[in-house]
Amino acid sequence: MSKLAVIIPAAGSGSRMGTRIPKPFIQLKDASILEHTIRAFAQVDNVKEIVVATSEEWFEHIDRILEKYASQVNRVGIVEGGSERQHSIYNALQKISSKIDLVAVHDAVRPFISEQLINECCEAASNVGGAIVAVPAKDTIKKVNSENTILETPDRSNLWQAQTPQIFQRQLLIRAYEHANRDKFLGTDDASLVERIGGSVKVIEGDRRNLKITYPIDLKVAELILDERGRI
Repeated sequence: MSKLAVIIPAAGSGSRMGTRIPKPFIQLKDASILEHTIRAFAQVDNVKEIVVATSEEWFEHIDRILEKYASQVNRVGIVEGGSERQHSIYNALQKISSKIDLVAVHDAVRPFISEQLINECCEAASNVGGAIVAVPAKDTIKKVNSENTILETPDRSNLWQAQTPQIFQRQLLIRAYEHANRDKFLGTDDASLVERIGGSVKVIEGDRRNLKITYPIDLKVAELILDERGRI
């Protein structure tokens, strides 16, 4: 079984949630959103390391969360985030041990990732280099110019909305980040960095419950998902 490390960038602001508290630290029922996310990975057998990237003021808070799961994971740690998400992940990559085979990058505010999807991504990444969770685009997509005039309507059947986790062979991801840093290239996600150096990335069809909690309505939906789980 491949040894998996998980990087969780958790430095986002709470502006779109209308709160001063960064989104990962907003309370969702019995725990913060971030703790729900960490809990989801800590219960997966092949997860051996978890590294959270955040601002220094939240170190103590995250340390208390990680202590709860230290017995389930070989190594846990915190690193200071950078000015961009990509820089935070690169900082966290430096903390991953050489014993790790695969590295997952996962949004701190996607607390409902399933063990099955994590395992499917790991299997695909082991075989081809990388894999991401994504869902088919359900809305018609429009490409526009700077004046918001429609230029074209891409074929929706070929379009997928990327989620996380995004999982890669460790050395491949390190190489992709080193190339991006050298070229001062900022990608929209980790897969874009790997694609850029010719790496192969497979899409694993995900679950729409693996939502990213960004707006107040998302928090309401998340509470409903937790209530549903409690009834099962």
